[in-house]
Amino acid sequence: MRNATYPQIFVMAAIVATLFLVPAAGLVWGACALMGVSFESVVTLGNTLSAPAGLSAWWVLSFVAAFAYAAFMLRD
Repeated sequence: MRNATYPQIFVMAAIVATLFLVPAAGLVWGACALMGVSFESVVTLGNTLSAPAGLSAWWVLSFVAAFAYAAFMLRD
């Protein structure tokens, strides 16, 4: 692997986090339906945030994980 700059890592992490969000939401929705839990309460983190803020929070969590993975994989 080669060394990557931080802007490259940020862009890669943002792309991965965005592409990850839709399939993960589908899986979470299916799991919520099977367990009888409200999907809205999961998205809004227990109804503490609004839906857009909850979605943004989930995106930030997936971005942090994707950034850590990209930084680890693109180091020399």
